[in-house]
Amino acid sequence: MRLVALDGLAEKSGFQLGQGVAEARAMCPEVDVLPADRAADRALLEGLADWCSRYTPLVALDGESGLYLDITGCAHLLGGEKSLLDDLLARLFHLGIEARAAISSSAGLSWAVARFGTQGVIAAEEAAGVLAPLPMAALRLPAETIETLGRVGLKQVGDIIEAPRAPLARRFGSMLLLRLDQAMGLEDEPLSPRLPVASLSAERRLSEPVQGEDDILVLTQELAARLKPELEKRGQGGRLFELLLFRVDGRVFRIAAGTSSPLIEPGRIAGLFRERLQAVHDDLDAGFGFEILRLSVPRSEKYEVMQEDFSGTPDRERPLAAFADRVMARLGAESLFVPVLSESHMPERAAVFQPLADVEMLKTLGEAVCAVPAALLATSARPQRLFQSPEPVEAVAEVPEGPPRSFRWRRSLHRIARAEGPERIAAEWWVDGETAAERDYFRVEDERGRRFWLFREGHYGGPTQPRWFMHGVFA
Repeated sequence: MRLVALDGLAEKSGFQLGQGVAEARAMCPEVDVLPADRAADRALLEGLADWCSRYTPLVALDGESGLYLDITGCAHLLGGEKSLLDDLLARLFHLGIEARAAISSSAGLSWAVARFGTQGVIAAEEAAGVLAPLPMAALRLPAETIETLGRVGLKQVGDIIEAPRAPLARRFGSMLLLRLDQAMGLEDEPLSPRLPVASLSAERRLSEPVQGEDDILVLTQELAARLKPELEKRGQGGRLFELLLFRVDGRVFRIAAGTSSPLIEPGRIAGLFRERLQAVHDDLDAGFGFEILRLSVPRSEKYEVMQEDFSGTPDRERPLAAFADRVMARLGAESLFVPVLSESHMPERAAVFQPLADVEMLKTLGEAVCAVPAALLATSARPQRLFQSPEPVEAVAEVPEGPPRSFRWRRSLHRIARAEGPERIAAEWWVDGETAAERDYFRVEDERGRRFWLFREGHYGGPTQPRWFMHGVFA
């Protein structure tokens, strides 16, 4: 058993990472050792990442024990970089979390100072002087490289800052110079945010925390009203909205609500979150209240202004879209499905069900879905009711390749009065695993006037006997 993490007091007492627990107890019998729980540590770090989004939406994880915050353009909101740093450390202290932090123009320099130097704000021109007394481990080098550097007396970063670069790269590899340049701010180091950054957001910081759902909804509508002018300026509407609730004890709740069509109306946006809050009511613990509310638009699409009718209500305000949005907000995005045409000439594959939230425009979808049956009714080429899986029937045909004269389906015998066909549909041979045989479809009508859509799979005289199936019925 070895030490994998140390607090500040343990470091001052001389303990080292990787040191055996028995050796640590020998050095200090009163040492308090707790079993490591990597899953819990990861959950805590991700929770802190959510909490740090109060300062900037660009938060990235740094291994298992650190966070990167890109505060470009955010520091002035808290009175400057020094005020932001002091506020962050003070709040973490009151949450019972011991942390170190540094602000600089490069991620590498901030990493080095936070772990091996004196925390604070470092100007770009101070990088060399701040790095010089730090150990080589401050450059995030592999342990083998640090050990090799130490053998030749290069133990501090200042030992290589002014040294010739070509011999260093030749002997210790290019990674040494890359890490040095990143720490000095000479080489860019991109950060990957933990979560996608919304293109548009509005935030409200409260002097008094709120707990009630009605208060949250009032503030949500106020934030939506602040987003509306910018959405109109861009000619876009939100397809996905996310409400972040920052609780006073540091926990952050994320509540998302999708829409069936681009939306900018504050009242309808607040209505969506009314349904979402009722759906997550048991999981939303307000505790001592929420001190920050933020409404973001992670996904938006082009918003087309529609002609109002004589009632003065825009087309997109009609009940269908509002009903769909409320159902998806209450029951989830996968609660509503609609049929969408698919690129396949096999009848059972010609249409698939997709979540309504994945369809770009509810109005366009409604026109498309309504237009398909109208076309089919005009040609009568396909039945109004198509079975998802063809049902086997017992059929008798007078001519081998002709229509059936009678068939038995669901224990009922039907005698054919009129028939039309065949219409041959071949198997989709380009689909992997496709083994279906050719089908010959017939539109038939029995003596009582009932019309059916049957097909024969296979041919008479072939290696196997053909089979008949019922695939649909006409009105």
